[in-house]
Amino acid sequence: MNSNRCNRWLLLGCLVLTAASLPAQQSQPQTAPPQYSTPKERSKYVKDLGKTGGSESIPKIAPYLADPNLDVRLDAVKAIVDIGTESSLDPLIKATHDNDPEIQIRATDGLVNFYLPGYVKTGLTASLRRAGSSIKGKFSDRNNVVVDGYVHARPEIIAALGQLATGGASMDARANAARALGILRGRQAVPQLEQALRTKDTQVIYESLVALEKIRDESAGPQLAFLLHDLNEKVQLTAIEATGLLLNRGASDELRDILDRSKNMKVKRAALTAMAQMPDPKLHGVYVAYLDHKDEGLREAAAEGLGRLKNPDDLPVLEKEFSNETKTEARLSDAFALVDLGKHGMGEFDPLRYLVNNLNSAAYRDVAIPYLTELARDPAVRQALYPALKEATATKDEKTGLAQVLAASGGEDAVAPLQALSQDSDNDVAQAGLLAVKNLRARLP
Repeated sequence: MNSNRCNRWLLLGCLVLTAASLPAQQSQPQTAPPQYSTPKERSKYVKDLGKTGGSESIPKIAPYLADPNLDVRLDAVKAIVDIGTESSLDPLIKATHDNDPEIQIRATDGLVNFYLPGYVKTGLTASLRRAGSSIKGKFSDRNNVVVDGYVHARPEIIAALGQLATGGASMDARANAARALGILRGRQAVPQLEQALRTKDTQVIYESLVALEKIRDESAGPQLAFLLHDLNEKVQLTAIEATGLLLNRGASDELRDILDRSKNMKVKRAALTAMAQMPDPKLHGVYVAYLDHKDEGLREAAAEGLGRLKNPDDLPVLEKEFSNETKTEARLSDAFALVDLGKHGMGEFDPLRYLVNNLNSAAYRDVAIPYLTELARDPAVRQALYPALKEATATKDEKTGLAQVLAASGGEDAVAPLQALSQDSDNDVAQAGLLAVKNLRARLP
């Protein structure tokens, strides 16, 4: 009996030692059951997971991003984009390295969609059509969308999109990645966007220029100077505009030459507007000469330039222009110039009031907001605007517009007025106030 017991203990000990000597079993990614052996069956399995599952389904779907069959990989990336949770991000980053342009485009839009919900319905993905081995999609007109200031995409996402902007499987995939970098304000990828400007594809160049405008890294300004004379009008106009926004003063003489020599009125307007972004006392005579030009756009740019020069001697002529101007956009630029020169009153006929009033206009709200945003960098202008948030006659559009302005340009002094706005009885106004506080605090040191 004792001998049998010893044998059993010896046998158990051998089993334990044998198990300990075996290599640890590696955990394998969950895959479809063995019966799903054809691409069609694997695609159906992935689609079903996407429809019925949430984040917990992603580990089951993600392995199919490496499937040898393109259709299976496409269904996998679509399912992961549709789930759209934080767990989707790593698999979508992986999908940007696929060699198929449609997968790259869908992964790009899915990454943006996480930070800007609903983007996949308006981005390039929405228009994608596959015809054999080619992918066709239509870029929407200029995309002015950008994430809120408090939103910061993960660095590895920006890095992946930067790689796509210069090495995507198609020019559409590259252009789409450049657009995404602008929306996400991907400063880390500025070198890749500068490199993308050197391609020969118009859409890639254009989207890279717009992205650099949104990111506003002034170091990029000199890198796009070679495009100021591009033969494509859209590229040339955007390059001129970006030169002004990025304050590349080194291009001032070239802009002056373009203004003087170009026969294209759009190009002349863009050149003078860019020069107005970088005011120079040497250009005072140029601004004055164009202030009463027959072209409305040139009058607008001239007024902006005079306003930014801040020469009090220009007040009388600008006041005259403001009183006599019949075109709304040009009058808004006159108002901007007068406020820049110190006219901070909020009376019924004052220029600052005129700018605020135009927040109620669907046609001119997007003109008034940039002017007010620039002006509100001056604490004195902000102090003049705060009472407008509390006026009994203040409209919803005025309150939400000023919330956006103060979020972008306010200092610590803007926190309390925006917090008060977040308590507004109108829910839309209150939400605008809350968002403005978040964006302001993200920007403040």
